[in-house]
Amino acid sequence: MALVLPRPQVVDCWIGVVKKPDRLVVTLAGRLSAAQVPEFLTACGDNDGLELELTDLVSADAAGIEAIQRIRAKGATLVGVPGYIRLKLET
Repeated sequence: MALVLPRPQVVDCWIGVVKKPDRLVVTLAGRLSAAQVPEFLTACGDNDGLELELTDLVSADAAGIEAIQRIRAKGATLVGVPGYIRLKLET
């Protein structure tokens, strides 16, 4: 009898949220694309003191970059921005 394992789910982008006393930390890991933007924006909400941790963000499509730019324009602090992502954010 063969053991059949469930097919692993592929996660394109992981969005983690940690509430700290003085800020909300949203962490992105993987690839941020248009499919994840609504969930990302919901996770960020309208919080003052938002910190966006991008150390493990591998890539972002145009919609993902635009969403990060919108969150930054609202006052979020970006932390650990990879060089490639930083270049895309500045253009």
